[in-house]
Amino acid sequence: MKNILVPIGSTESAQNTLQYAIDFAAEVNANVFVFRAYNAPTKAGTIINVNAIIERETNLYLKTLVTSVNRKNVEVKLIASKGSLIDSVENVDNEIGVDLIIVGAKSNSIKEELFLGNTAGKLAKMSDLPVLTVPDSYNFKPITNILVAFKTGIVKRKSGLKPLQFIAKTFKPTVNLLLVKTPEYTDEDLELNKGLAELQSTLTVTENATTYQGVLEHSKTYNPDLLCVFRRKRGFFKKLWEKNTILKEEFYTAVPLLILKGK
Repeated sequence: MKNILVPIGSTESAQNTLQYAIDFAAEVNANVFVFRAYNAPTKAGTIINVNAIIERETNLYLKTLVTSVNRKNVEVKLIASKGSLIDSVENVDNEIGVDLIIVGAKSNSIKEELFLGNTAGKLAKMSDLPVLTVPDSYNFKPITNILVAFKTGIVKRKSGLKPLQFIAKTFKPTVNLLLVKTPEYTDEDLELNKGLAELQSTLTVTENATTYQGVLEHSKTYNPDLLCVFRRKRGFFKKLWEKNTILKEEFYTAVPLLILKGK
């Protein structure tokens, strides 16, 4: 894991998210790219150099943010990108190769009832890159206990497990697999992907209406400090992907959430 991208939203959670990312990067010897996308007005009569002004202000904001955290000798670079969030992230990935996105769960939202704000929600929903969401005020600590929840052991994306495998190799945590048999499961779903099988410390098979209900039922038993799920067209967050924000009443975790692309 070489490059970690940290999209920055509001000042309320940005500092804590960036510090978490730097602390994580220090443990895995990775670089941190602090990133913010911006859009310039397109109405007639706007200042000719408005793009340059907004870019300069964005860079100033990022520089001020970086000086407010402990960089721990981690290489931190700034990226201000004009355009939509997802397009900008794709462009950055094409240029430098992004191994992991670390983003504040609520990002630029201040609504208490939200678990994932607009920025984190969009990335989790629309990006093919692995996304690690960090709850508000959550401080980094070495990962010792992971709960991996899924409804099928099939992982068709060859690189889908790489971030989880890297974290397991680096921190050597207990990796608890939770296979949730939902009503529409097939026998094929019960067969574990080889990579998942190699990671497992324990395997629990449970029957629940949804993967999330399985997580709710078993999370207290495992008490994880990292929850890992897969984003599939018919997987975890199936209904939640219909919008970019996710309410706490729909889903909530007090620990970081690693979202991997399963298909």
